[in-house]
Amino acid sequence: MSTVRGRLLASHLAVAAVGVVALVAVGSVVANVTVNRRMGGARGAMMGQESARDLLADALPLALGWGAAAGLAAAAVAALLMSRRIARPLAAIREATRAIAAGDYTRRVPRPPEEELAAVAADVDALAARLADGEARRVRLVDEVAHEMRTPLTTIRGSMEGLIDGVVDPSPEVYERVAGEAARLQRLAEDLSTLSRAEESALALRTGPADLAALAREAADRLRPQFEHRGVTLEADAAAPAAVTVDRDRIAQVLVNLLGNALAHSPDGGAVRVTVAARGDDAVAEVVDEGDGIAPEDLDRVFERFYRGPGSGERPGRGIGLTIARSLARAHGGDVTVASPGRGRGATFALVLPRAEEA
Repeated sequence: MSTVRGRLLASHLAVAAVGVVALVAVGSVVANVTVNRRMGGARGAMMGQESARDLLADALPLALGWGAAAGLAAAAVAALLMSRRIARPLAAIREATRAIAAGDYTRRVPRPPEEELAAVAADVDALAARLADGEARRVRLVDEVAHEMRTPLTTIRGSMEGLIDGVVDPSPEVYERVAGEAARLQRLAEDLSTLSRAEESALALRTGPADLAALAREAADRLRPQFEHRGVTLEADAAAPAAVTVDRDRIAQVLVNLLGNALAHSPDGGAVRVTVAARGDDAVAEVVDEGDGIAPEDLDRVFERFYRGPGSGERPGRGIGLTIARSLARAHGGDVTVASPGRGRGATFALVLPRAEEA
């Protein structure tokens, strides 16, 4: 039987069977010995009714007593063997969970034959894999944050040491450079705090009725000077209203991040288009660019913290804008998705939010 219930039933039946067999066997032997002793020299002679009754009265309790004792002993031994066989997989699971709790996330549980225990073992293995992935992400995050902080801190330290040593003139340019790097560190800290709270569902959202099309137009107007400075055309096709219930500031941040990402990856003289439409139960805002494009294997990676695709090393940004955008969208019950025909062929980022009933 491949289930714990079947194994337990089989073990109980086996223990009962062993006890019964031992009872019958030992009882028969003891009864035979007792009868032979009582008959003594009268073996083969005719036995009276009273003598037979007395003989049975003497032999039966003795046979049942010894048989019961032997049955209990045999059943206890059988139960011990059966319990060890059933408890062995549980002991393996317990040992593995203790190792995982101690930090050995590579530990895996041997797969027992019982279906229920096999499911528990699979869940423990999945938990270990998730913990290992979380630990790897934590280590990578610490390393990436340290890397992002290293450049501004180096600039600030170098500038301040130059001012202290007198090798750098205290000009407004120096102070502006220090202030700019300090602001960069502050923005990084704020972005990481927002990302952490969004991923832990601890972000306070002040939701209310809003028009996604209006939010998209406002975000486009906000970034239009940057597009014009780069010579990138920005088109906003968001005339039709799309009612949503969102935190306006957070969704505006999502749209700004998506537009900023499109601008960063668009060539000078390129074009970016923003469209808003209602699709079934969703309101969708799409940001389409004609820039670098994304390889199929990198479509999911673009949402990883600090991920910088090929050719983005010289572009501004900290590599967490898209991560924050997706986390904020998911905090609203929506999502941010991406599609691209391939490298050099542009990309389309879509903000998908549940539609609200229009008043």
